[in-house]
Amino acid sequence: MKLTLRDLAEKLGCHLLGDSSISVTNVSSLQSATSESLVFVEDVQYLDAALSSSAAAVIVGEFAAGNFAASAKKPLLISPQPRLAFARAARRLRDPDRNRVIHPSAIVPASAELGKNVAIGARAILGEHVKVGDETTIGSGSVIGDNVAIGGHCRLDANVTIYPGTTLGDRVVAQAGAVLGSEGFGYVRDSQTGRYEQSPQIGRLIIEDDVEIGANSTIDRGALAETRIHRGAKIDNLVQIGHNVQIGENVVIASQTGISGSVTIEDNVVIGGQVGIGDHARVEAGAMLGGQCGILPKKVLRGKGVVFWGTPARPVREYLKELAFLSRSAKKER
Repeated sequence: MKLTLRDLAEKLGCHLLGDSSISVTNVSSLQSATSESLVFVEDVQYLDAALSSSAAAVIVGEFAAGNFAASAKKPLLISPQPRLAFARAARRLRDPDRNRVIHPSAIVPASAELGKNVAIGARAILGEHVKVGDETTIGSGSVIGDNVAIGGHCRLDANVTIYPGTTLGDRVVAQAGAVLGSEGFGYVRDSQTGRYEQSPQIGRLIIEDDVEIGANSTIDRGALAETRIHRGAKIDNLVQIGHNVQIGENVVIASQTGISGSVTIEDNVVIGGQVGIGDHARVEAGAMLGGQCGILPKKVLRGKGVVFWGTPARPVREYLKELAFLSRSAKKER
């Protein structure tokens, strides 16, 4: 995709200084920039390096406005959030998928309802009564169960599995190998024989708009009710989310996190890598969980902007004080 700086500035809401007729085709780092690249800086200390690079133009923060901008060697796109503007520019400049066809080896039953300009890859299988919205892409080898509803402008990469009855909103991304709507891990023990039998796992999974799910992550459906991932949540690779879990809006979850059944994660929570959360726990809005936190079952963590760390998880200041105390104690015993 090629865009002039005039068009790009208009789409991004940036204030453009310099030659508006210059075109860019890609985004890049300062080191790998070419004469058609767009780069960004959000700190004034890197501005000289950006202006000396091979890039065609630079997205900068508002610190670059004023007298300095008038003497800049390159066009500047000034934004209050340069990193965000750069990310949006990357999406604008990404080559469109022109090969939007249904591959002849894909299995699409007559009962499926497909929107406009849907792409389905080789050997993908759609179940009965599946609904797929406009401009959605289903990757090669994916399996979509009966009565699944997928919104518009979604992207399902290769080998994604969606179990029957699952609902996806608009602009959902599921990377390769993701499994959505699988049976939850719930069993009842027979006290006489010691054997385990599965509890009913007959609920459903609902994924709202603008959710992104990483490669090989798994999200279980509800046991009797629903598992729900609310709008804008971002889930990394290799994350496990159990049955009946509620994930709030704009939650971010890093890789290798495991969330047990019936956990509630409220809006705007940030969860680091390898966090483990016990069943029926609640993390209230705005909390931040550091890597390898352990949250005990039924525990409630609250505190907007508070960072929690350790096992059992507690505020990071408290955790660091405990570490310092243990360190001093150990030295005294030597």
